[in-house]
Amino acid sequence: MAYISWKREGRTAEVLIQRPPANALSSALITDVERAFNEIEQDEEVRVVLIHGEGRFFSAGADIKEFTTVESGKEFSELAARGQRVFERIENFPKPVIAAIHGAALGGGLELAMSCHIRLVSEQAKLGLPELSLGLVPGFAGSQRLPRYVGTAKAAELLLTSEPITGTEAVQWGLANQAYPEEELLSKAREMAAKISLKSPVSMKAAIELLNFSKHAEYYKGAEREAELFGEVFESQDAKEGISAFIEKREPQFKG
Repeated sequence: MAYISWKREGRTAEVLIQRPPANALSSALITDVERAFNEIEQDEEVRVVLIHGEGRFFSAGADIKEFTTVESGKEFSELAARGQRVFERIENFPKPVIAAIHGAALGGGLELAMSCHIRLVSEQAKLGLPELSLGLVPGFAGSQRLPRYVGTAKAAELLLTSEPITGTEAVQWGLANQAYPEEELLSKAREMAAKISLKSPVSMKAAIELLNFSKHAEYYKGAEREAELFGEVFESQDAKEGISAFIEKREPQFKG
């Protein structure tokens, strides 16, 4: 695996995202995430998973440069559907998954974090879904998970303004569980993981299955529609303009 490594510390599998400078979620990185979780599931010594990012960020978004290599809206929809499947696997993973978020979890990075069972954040971390600033929409079920945590009105604000909130605000809105000073984040996350690892693996697996029943049929329909619209929007002139503007570091001029 080029972008993900993991090691067992006691009963915790620590998963590290390693794709400098921003740990951007390329399709290769998502494949590595899937492979790591496949390996961890087979390791009976592991009771809990802790995922965090190396360097300055948890993950500052999707790999926008990769978007320029995508040929069609259909291919773009398939990219979204694949990411959704991997993140759905994390949310249904039989062992609890904790995300420790520092620096930033934006776009695809926040979508990955939202698929984890528990999110711990540094107080100054930035969390948001800025896809609309590129003339796009979220593609990894972010439009469906975010309202479940923060409510529809706040989700609308985060999506439509593209402005992130801090880790402290994320806790206030229910998007994160706890916020800590950055230097304490990882040790606090490890403490929580160790505490959870003492529980019965049988009952933890059952609890995770039960929690997932709160996602009703409309959630899955919404995620499917998100992948379709991700591709449709991608084919628009506005999306081409938004992606070009991002790469050229200028303000986009959207024409609708």
